[in-house]
Amino acid sequence: MSMSFDLIGESRSDKGKGASRRLRRAGRVPAIVYGGKKAPVMVTLPHTQLSLQMENPAFYSHILNLRVGADSEQVVLKDVQRHPSKPYIQHIDLLRIRADEKIRMTVAVVFLNEETAKGVKMGGAVLGHITEVEIDCLPGDLPEFIGVDLANLNIGETVHLSEIALPAGVELAHLPDPDLPVVSIEEIRGGEGEAEGGKED
Repeated sequence: MSMSFDLIGESRSDKGKGASRRLRRAGRVPAIVYGGKKAPVMVTLPHTQLSLQMENPAFYSHILNLRVGADSEQVVLKDVQRHPSKPYIQHIDLLRIRADEKIRMTVAVVFLNEETAKGVKMGGAVLGHITEVEIDCLPGDLPEFIGVDLANLNIGETVHLSEIALPAGVELAHLPDPDLPVVSIEEIRGGEGEAEGGKED
C-alpha cells in the first residue's frame, strides 16, 4: 500500500437534515467516524478535496489518514451517499481501525496478464463474472486489489471463487458458492457464423 490519502476534517455538533443542507451549500460533506471502541464522532470534510481523492479507485480499499484539529487517526471508507442526479457526495461513513482487529472490506478483482493469456492468443475473449470481493484481514494486510493471473488460462477454462490466490493474511469474507465463476476465456464464434452465412449466399 504505497499510496497515502490524507483527509482534513472539522468537528461538528449540529444535526438534522437542515444542518446537513447548510454544510453542503458551504462546500462541506457531513461524515460520521465510528468504531475502534470509541464513541461515534460527527465531522465535515471539504467536498472538493474529497471528490478528487475519490476519483482514484485505490481510495476505496486503502487506509485513510484522518486529521481533525490536533487529533489524527486511521480509518477506512465504509459507505458513501451520493446525490441521485448530480456529481455531489452527500455523506460518508468512516470506520476507525486498530492494528490488532480484522476489518471487512470490499476490494476490486483485477485480471492480470489479460492480453498475453494463452486463450487470448488463441483467439478467445476474456469474460469477467466478478468485479469485486469481500475480504477479512488485519489493516496491515489490506490489499489494494485481488489479482487473478490469466497467463495460463486456455479457451474454455474458468477460474472459480475458491481458486483465487489470496495474499497472506487475507480471507474471503464468505464463500456462498465455491464454484462461482470469477473469470473465463470463451471462444469467439462470430467469425464462424459469418463464414457460414457467406456460403448460403
